[in-house]
Amino acid sequence: MIETIDLTLRVGGRVLLERLSWLAREGECWCVLGPNGAGKSTLLRTLAGLRVPDDGHVALAGRPLPDWPLPALARERAYLAQARGDAFAYRVIETVLMARHPYHADRYWEGTDDHLAAQDALAALDVAHLAQRDVRTLSGGERQRVAIAALLAQDTPLLLLDEPSTALDLAHQVAVMDLLARLAREQRKAVVMVGHDLNLAWSGATHALLLMQGGGWRAGPVAEVMTPGLLKECLGHPIDVVDCEGRTIFIPDRFGRSTG
Repeated sequence: MIETIDLTLRVGGRVLLERLSWLAREGECWCVLGPNGAGKSTLLRTLAGLRVPDDGHVALAGRPLPDWPLPALARERAYLAQARGDAFAYRVIETVLMARHPYHADRYWEGTDDHLAAQDALAALDVAHLAQRDVRTLSGGERQRVAIAALLAQDTPLLLLDEPSTALDLAHQVAVMDLLARLAREQRKAVVMVGHDLNLAWSGATHALLLMQGGGWRAGPVAEVMTPGLLKECLGHPIDVVDCEGRTIFIPDRFGRSTG
């Protein structure tokens, strides 16, 4: 679905990521983990085609990103930014309908298919009751769910999400993670998301990409890379991995002891 070949990212002379050769296939749900400043958001913007790599390149469906016409690219990948601003008084339903623009090559106004897609997406994110609200009046968590609904309404094979659980309460964090995992499993979408919560990542992701200090990285199935030793190297703090009645739980070691 999306592939990087010898991808290198730099900011201010500092190497964030060096020679990343990585592939996310359809049906896989990837979580990108790393400390603040490791380059997670920069990587996601690069995968979305919003930033030019410093070295190497990104290919989507076997085609280099620069070769994609923008309307076609918008039908292949959807991107959720970490932050957004709302300058105008759009209704929630209008905000989500904007995501249908890539399908309007031969018409100006939205059709029945666009409205159905928007309504289904709002219902999936538990915000259908807010459809007529001004987006500027929403809480942070409500606005985040509307943004994810717009991402779903875009109806692309590849979903790129920068910290989708931001501002969400616990119930909606779990619900959103379950939804993304289900989209990958049942609809064979490829999902790549940035996150910080190890337990949420483990519960929903099939694979993890760890961004290490100095541009290093590790990638693979969650069971192979979300280990105490690799997580400590990635996050700079020991992590205890506990089995509790068949569930795997990640707990930061408050005393800073080495766990692997």
